[in-house]
Amino acid sequence: MSALSAVAALAALVLLAGCGGGSPELQAAPPAVAKRLMTARLHAKHLDYRWVACVRVGRTYTHVPITRCNVNFGIDPHIEAYCLLLKDGRLVTNKDDHAIPCAHDDAGWDHTTIVDSGS
Repeated sequence: MSALSAVAALAALVLLAGCGGGSPELQAAPPAVAKRLMTARLHAKHLDYRWVACVRVGRTYTHVPITRCNVNFGIDPHIEAYCLLLKDGRLVTNKDDHAIPCAHDDAGWDHTTIVDSGS
C-alpha cells in the first residue's frame, strides 16, 4: 500500500468514527431511575398525574431489560403504562419508539407497591 493510500484510508476511518456511525447504546433503567426520569418528563410536559410506579417486567428489547412505569392520570383512575429503557443515557418509552414492546403483563402483582403522590 502506498503512503497516499494509507493516508486516505486513515482519513476515511477518522471521518467515519467522528460521524457517530455506531448504533445507540441501550441500557436498562432500574425502577428507581425510571421513576425519577419519568416523573421529570411528566413535570416538564406539565402533565397532571397522581402517582408513578415502576417495575421490571421480564421482557427485553434488543437484549436490554425493559422497565414499565404505570402512571395514574386520575379521574377513573386512568392508568397509562410506559415501557422504557435508556438510549444513550436518555429516557426512551414505547411512546417514543414503538418497537419497544409493552404488551400487558402481570409484573409487580405479587409485590406491594407504595407510591407517593407526584403532584
